[in-house]
Amino acid sequence: MEFFKIRRTIPFMRHALVFNVISLITFIAAVFFLWYSGLNYSIEFTGGTLIEVAYKDAANVDAIRKALDQAGYKSEVQNFGSSREVLIRMHLEKNQSTSELSQKVMEVLKPQDASAEQRRVEFVGPQVGRELAEYGALALLVTAVGIVLYLWLRFEWRFGLAAIVANLHDVVIILGFFAFFQWEFSLPVLAAVLAVLGYSVNESVVVFDRVRENFRKMRKASTEQVIDSAITGVISRTIITHGCTQMMVTTMLIFGGQALHYFALALTIGICFGIYSSVLVASPLVMWLGAKREQFIKPGRKARTGDEQEGAVV
Repeated sequence: MEFFKIRRTIPFMRHALVFNVISLITFIAAVFFLWYSGLNYSIEFTGGTLIEVAYKDAANVDAIRKALDQAGYKSEVQNFGSSREVLIRMHLEKNQSTSELSQKVMEVLKPQDASAEQRRVEFVGPQVGRELAEYGALALLVTAVGIVLYLWLRFEWRFGLAAIVANLHDVVIILGFFAFFQWEFSLPVLAAVLAVLGYSVNESVVVFDRVRENFRKMRKASTEQVIDSAITGVISRTIITHGCTQMMVTTMLIFGGQALHYFALALTIGICFGIYSSVLVASPLVMWLGAKREQFIKPGRKARTGDEQEGAVV
């Protein structure tokens, strides 16, 4: 189903070098900021203190977060178990004990609501954070390898290589944004990065499938013309699909609160750059890696042209 149809093939591959130069510049900039500034890891990765606080009635998470910010405490606040229980994650300063920090936090929360009661205090060491970081990196690696193998089996190794380069480009760009603005990198953000990997490869598969189909149908067309026709043919689907997805993510970004803010922000960056890289980075790479019609049409078989008068040779 198409809400609009583009009649003329857009010559995307004519400007392939420009698209890839832009991608290379943004990629290098992202790598530079990752090296220069690094990521602002959350408590899950760096270690810190967990404080569970219970209230008589439903807790106002935004008010608690604001009060702690005004008191100078950098914290992560979210409901835990029920609406009356709150879990607060905080960094532990040097020469400060866990009990001392929890006492100061309660001094901030008690004036707001006298029913605030401390349930437990725990210290999460940096070793746990290192393990989470290692598992996160392993998850990215396994996902990347899985994508390459899938596309290699479904299409051809050139397509798998082009797709993973484009998708890892998206990941580095997201991390570069978080390094440049020093946004907090947490487990939900890591989940968003993994989601972007899967989401971007889906768009690549759609384009590659159309490329394979066009190779079989457009016998006299060059590889460049085949790819241009494939991209033009999926533009309508791309705009509708990504537009609907972005509307949902924007809703999370605006109304999801602090807990979902950076998750939705990472998805927004990933979706925008994912469209660009899946179509305008992966496709030129496939062309430059030497994709040809012969890789999809077995020798001795005649390609289908869709001509109704074409039949068996007698």
